[in-house]
Amino acid sequence: MSSKSIQAPGAVVMIRPHRFHPNPETASDNAFQRKDSDGPTREIARAAYNEVTEAAAKLEREGVRVHVFDDLGEKETPDSVFPNNWFSTHSGGHIAIYPMFNPSRRRERRYDVIEMLKSEYRVQDVIDYSCLEYDNLFLEGTGAMVLDHSARVAYTARSNRADPIPLERFCTHFNFEPMAFDTADANGNSIYHTNVMMCIATDFALVGFDIITDPARREEIRERIADEGRTVIPLSNHQIDEFAGNAIELATPDKRILALSSRAAASLTQEQKQIIERSAKIVELSVPTIELAGGSVRCMLAGIHLAKRY
Repeated sequence: MSSKSIQAPGAVVMIRPHRFHPNPETASDNAFQRKDSDGPTREIARAAYNEVTEAAAKLEREGVRVHVFDDLGEKETPDSVFPNNWFSTHSGGHIAIYPMFNPSRRRERRYDVIEMLKSEYRVQDVIDYSCLEYDNLFLEGTGAMVLDHSARVAYTARSNRADPIPLERFCTHFNFEPMAFDTADANGNSIYHTNVMMCIATDFALVGFDIITDPARREEIRERIADEGRTVIPLSNHQIDEFAGNAIELATPDKRILALSSRAAASLTQEQKQIIERSAKIVELSVPTIELAGGSVRCMLAGIHLAKRY
């Protein structure tokens, strides 16, 4: 089986933080985040730095191309470890830059990352939606949207961080069909980012269906994914809480892998793992400190769907 897949990028961008801590500004609508009662500490920052370093090295050993950028914390960007929210890349040489809900997260945008992509990969254009922040319209990249690159569907949980206006603009520019839906966890909270409850891979999809509130929409999404020939793997609310939905399929020269956290992998059943491993090797990354901020492995990896320069 070929490892190549339009769904699975072979390269990623990661940001290694030097002053990481859970961001109090984002806690109001992120139920996955743990309260940072003591504020920033050297121990938390050092642990997060080490987790990114070790995760990047493990992915490289598997054959993924990893571009690591350091965030020295000069702009007070505690969530910079999650770059997939402020930019995305697309086949054909396209890059999108997104409007961010919280002001501290807007400081994460780094044009040295964009310049690296232009120099290392074939980039035709960069579409910048960040000006929509002045209109209080937000769409936080592939956190807010889970993209099916083959079927051209943008699955999107409605939230403060996923407004329908920028979603429509993105889908028009990048030729995706928007499929938005409402969510509620066990406490009635909306899911802040779609990518904590859904992962679309080449041959399977992990989805927290119970969180989708409209039964008709739930079944429509299930059928849409299955119609693409994927095996649908339902995730329980507990598994969603353990970040099992926050995974990403990546391509290496000889295989595909599913990158997810050790905590997420531990929550999967043996049957679920067997389905995944028919087409992708499970690669566990230990990121418990970073998960305190309410995101996990998928949030840490900005996939590169661009052709390399030679």
